[in-house]
Amino acid sequence: MSLISSAGKILAHFPHLKDGVKKLETVRSILDKQAEARYNYYANLDPSKYPAELARWYESTTGTPLDLENPQTFNEKIQWLKLYDSTPLKTRLTDKYLAREWITENIGEEYLIPLLGVWDSFDEIDFDALPNQFVLKANHGSGWNVIVKDKVTLDKADAKAKFDKWVKLNFAYIAGLELHYKDIVPKIIAEKYIENDEGGLYDYKVHCFNGKPMYIHYIGDRAYHSTKEAFFDTEWRLMPFTSRTYPQYDDQIQAPERLSELLQFAEKLAKEFIYVRVDFYVLNDGSFKFGEMTFTPGSGVYKWEPPEYNSKLGKLLVLSQ
Repeated sequence: MSLISSAGKILAHFPHLKDGVKKLETVRSILDKQAEARYNYYANLDPSKYPAELARWYESTTGTPLDLENPQTFNEKIQWLKLYDSTPLKTRLTDKYLAREWITENIGEEYLIPLLGVWDSFDEIDFDALPNQFVLKANHGSGWNVIVKDKVTLDKADAKAKFDKWVKLNFAYIAGLELHYKDIVPKIIAEKYIENDEGGLYDYKVHCFNGKPMYIHYIGDRAYHSTKEAFFDTEWRLMPFTSRTYPQYDDQIQAPERLSELLQFAEKLAKEFIYVRVDFYVLNDGSFKFGEMTFTPGSGVYKWEPPEYNSKLGKLLVLSQ
C-alpha cells in the first residue's frame, strides 16, 4: 500500500479533526510509527524467511505475484538478485565512501566528485573547514543527502536530526530487502557541490546487462522543478519506454559529446555484474563525473511504460542460476 493511499485511509478515521494542520500531523505520526514497525520487523527477521517476505512485499507494492523460481520480468529478476547475488563487492561499491577507491583504480580519480571530508557522526563535522557550497551524504543509503548551496543559511539542527536518524538505520530493511546495503558501516561524507550553468545537473544512468551497456536513462531539467526523463540506446536513439519515475521528454535531447567514452567506462565498471546501473553526471564543459553504482534501481518495482517492457527488458537480463 502506498503512503498516499495509507494517508487517505487514516484521514477517514479522523473526521473530527477539522484543522488541516492537525490532520497532517496525525497522519505523519501514524505513518512514521507504521514505517518504524515495518523496519523493525524486517531488521529482526530470520534470513530463512527473506524469500517469502520479499514476495509478500513485492505483491503488496506492485499488485503482481513474485515468481522467484522462474523470474521473467526485469523487476522479478532484480528481486532474485537481491536474495542470491548480494556480494561483498556489491556492498563495497554501494558504499558511497568505499566505492571511491575502486573507481580510482578502474577509471581514475579525476572522474570522482572531490571529497571534502568523512565523519562517523554529524557532531564531528567542522563546518568552518567546509566551503560555502557542498553536499552531505550518508554513505549507506539512497536519497539520504543534504544539498548545501549556502552554508550561512543551513539549518544545522534540521540536518543533524536527519543524519542522526539515518546513521542509526540499515537501508537494507527500508524497502524491499536490498541486502547489499546490509553490511555497510555508516558514515557521513561531504562532496564538492557541482552543477551546470543553470543550476541543475544532467544525469546519464547507464543500464548494463550482463556486463554490457544497453540503455542510457537521461534525467534533466531539475533546476526548473520540472524534472523529466528519457531512455536512449547506445547509439542515442530515443526508446519508446520509460520507468515512469518522471514525465517523459517531448523534445529530442542531444547526445553528450563524450558519449562513447562514457559508455566505455560504464562497460569497464559493469563487467563483473549480471546487472548494474552506472550513473554519471555530465557537466557543461563536456566533462563527466561518476555518480554511483546502482544494483537494484527503484528496489525493483519500476512501473515500466508501456508495461510490456518489464518483460522485454527482463529477457536481456540473463541470471546465473
